Amino acid sequence: MKRSIITTSDGSKTIQIEDWDEQYHSIHGAIQESQHVFIKTGLHHFLNRNNPKDLTILEIGFGTGLNAFLTLLESQRNHFTINYQGVEAYPVTLDEICQLNYVDLISPQDQHIFDKLHSCNWNKKVRITSFFELTKRQQFFADITDVNQFDMIYFDAFGARVQPELWTKHIFKKMFDALKVNGVLVTYAAIGQVKREMIELGFLVERLQGPPGKRHMLRATKK
Repeated sequence: MKRSIITTSDGSKTIQIEDWDEQYHSIHGAIQESQHVFIKTGLHHFLNRNNPKDLTILEIGFGTGLNAFLTLLESQRNHFTINYQGVEAYPVTLDEICQLNYVDLISPQDQHIFDKLHSCNWNKKVRITSFFELTKRQQFFADITDVNQFDMIYFDAFGARVQPELWTKHIFKKMFDALKVNGVLVTYAAIGQVKREMIELGFLVERLQGPPGKRHMLRATKK
């Protein structure tokens, strides 16, 4: 499938899959979406509620590494350690990564850290900074079998319009199992059927204000 680099509304770039008319991040602002959904509504919420010194995060759709980079910077600012695992079936190429401008817009002095996120080996735990360990897992989401391992899940899969099989009760049962009790999942989507299935699985689900260009998003807590 043909892929291209496009500029989103906040000036940050993302990858577009032209055949699907689908992007890795919101066309209304790649960085704004990640900051709102995964950092502000996800990570900050968990930190404020639990005040942990260390936490484990699973990202469903490692993609461009933007969510991982933003999370790493938060760990450095606030001095807590993160074991971060990013699942991706089809890794982004280094040529595509070099065309993205996240570091220039977010933290220019940390280009070497962003580069390390992408150059480190797959399927191996790597210490990126003193506060951040990364394992990039090349794996299909349906093959995830973790149980009670994660404090948080960033669910950043492609949308249900193009990959409905990633938004099924079967997949969210895997997410429920992978979380620890009181663990939190956040996603940019707010699909009614997904919300109902999460509730059936035992999640406490909140529909919250979405990022620019999107009315709502979901935050789900394993009770």
